[in-house]
Amino acid sequence: MAVAKRISDEPAFVLHSYDWSESSLILEVFCRRQGRVALVAKGAKKPSSNFRPVLLPLQPLLLTYTLSGDGLADIHALKGAEWVGGHVMPTGDALLSGMYLNELLLRLLARADAHTALFDDYAGVVRVLASEHGDALEPVLRSFELLLLREIGLLPSLDAQTMTLEPLHPTTRYTLVAEGGLRTASSGDRVALPGSQWQALQAALDSHASSYTATLRACAPVAAELKPQLRALLQYHCGSPTLRTRQLMMDLQSL
Repeated sequence: MAVAKRISDEPAFVLHSYDWSESSLILEVFCRRQGRVALVAKGAKKPSSNFRPVLLPLQPLLLTYTLSGDGLADIHALKGAEWVGGHVMPTGDALLSGMYLNELLLRLLARADAHTALFDDYAGVVRVLASEHGDALEPVLRSFELLLLREIGLLPSLDAQTMTLEPLHPTTRYTLVAEGGLRTASSGDRVALPGSQWQALQAALDSHASSYTATLRACAPVAAELKPQLRALLQYHCGSPTLRTRQLMMDLQSL
């Protein structure tokens, strides 16, 4: 008989939760060393549950859970959850932005596939979202989108044209398209960036010191132009339907 393996004090964030029974929840969590994991939190909906005030999105947690059998089961049993603290829950646009990032992680990350560096980047983004620095919101989102796409192998090289592998000319404008990668912009392209800025983004992503900080700085002056290009690429890889949080954002903007 296989012995259940215990994962203790695992840094994690709750990405999503849904009802499992009258008193329990299924959680989708992003763990630092274990990747995306599904957990059952038995009794979490009861008023007396210690889980109830802790299992919130965009809050840093330490989780303890058991892997039943050989650890290949889809859903594991949550045994303990501790709030690490450090910041408050984001509100307003920052909260919606955080839920958008959570949906991206749910759609694009495979289960039990660790992404330690991406977890650390996500933790940094969440701290910014909770800090009420509204002017940093767009560059932070764009930088995380780039880092996520790069981490899972869906971002083409940003210092060469994708189809021809020709290096970029600093003053020529290029656009990033979902099916073709990076190519020379045409008169019909609404958004594009000069080659020098794409090259700066690639250099930031390749930075060994802190790719998150470097990418954030590189995104700051071009966040508005990057937004539609990255959103189209992400939606392409996420498939249909439109991301729920993105649709909610668009609906709110139209009110």
